[in-house]
Amino acid sequence: MTDYLITNFGAAADADCTAAIARAIDACALTGGRVVVPAGEFHTGAIRLRSNVELHVSAGATLRFSTDPAAYPIVRTRWQGIECFSHSPLIYAYDETDVAITGTGTLDGGASTDNWWHNTRPRTDWERLLRMVDDGVPVADRVFEPGHGFRPSFVQPHSCRRVRIEDVRIVNAPMWVVHPVFCSDVLVRGVTVDSHGPNNDGCNPDSCTDVVITGCSFDTGDDCIAIKSGRDDDGRRVGRPSRNILIESCRFVAGHGALTIGSEVSGGVHNVHARDLHVAGPTVDHAVRIKTNSSRGGLIEQVRVENLAVESVTSSAVLITTRHAEPEHVGGHAPVVRDITITNLTVASAPRTVEILDSPQAPVESFTLTTSETA
Repeated sequence: MTDYLITNFGAAADADCTAAIARAIDACALTGGRVVVPAGEFHTGAIRLRSNVELHVSAGATLRFSTDPAAYPIVRTRWQGIECFSHSPLIYAYDETDVAITGTGTLDGGASTDNWWHNTRPRTDWERLLRMVDDGVPVADRVFEPGHGFRPSFVQPHSCRRVRIEDVRIVNAPMWVVHPVFCSDVLVRGVTVDSHGPNNDGCNPDSCTDVVITGCSFDTGDDCIAIKSGRDDDGRRVGRPSRNILIESCRFVAGHGALTIGSEVSGGVHNVHARDLHVAGPTVDHAVRIKTNSSRGGLIEQVRVENLAVESVTSSAVLITTRHAEPEHVGGHAPVVRDITITNLTVASAPRTVEILDSPQAPVESFTLTTSETA
């Protein structure tokens, strides 16, 4: 494998290396190989990966990303389950094959209450996007010009095949952290997420197929792992479920839900197998959290969780709700949640072991639990 050292393309420590990294990626894409970030701190704006390119962040290296929205061009993305054109994710790939991010270095999004986290959802832009969906505006015309739009995800491979994200530490994300969209054959292994901002979900497979998340650690400001498949009418328009997902040997320190499905699941979620998970707490709310409502809808089925050890949670160890954030007027898309099995659940401390909040229109079906509670 050929290495392309970013310093050979003009990158220098503590300088803006955006153009140098892009030159290294373009050169690497011609033959395939690794774009290597050496030890030191390097500043950059948006990075766009290409097919057959592995971005390798070496031990002792930090890629520190700009917090200026102007550093992120407008690209096709999915924001909270709705397709649009908005700020590029910090690391982005679109319709590529064999892309990877590896190494034991750090990716630092630089987000804080002084920048990205200050205005978490520009109300007028969000309402404008919702109106576009209601009015049937094509995705190509849902464009949010620079200065508008939404906080970007940190890492977003979009419509890619064979994606690998391995060993890196990711901190201070503007929004969702690892967010593959419409991807297949995704491996997230040995990644450490430490990011406590608003909506800082750790890993969100979004309408993806054949995903493995293994050996990761999550310390987040929102859900740790959250499986998604689109929001309301726009999710139903796309109609792509997340399916065939394996989650194993992960550790959860903080977050609303350790393993979450929802709430943007209008395309459905099928065949999730999770095993050997450790909820260390102390500020994880739920170990397993499944959430949808009559606007989201969706079919959630074939979920298997085994060998789940919970030291402590602040609320129910297991929460399943088909009326999460239910709108004032009940929608016409009753979700279906069925065939959920949790075996060998060990809970040391929790206010409740299981909480199910459903409705006659959307009852939770076929739920099985075996648990061994310890003092």
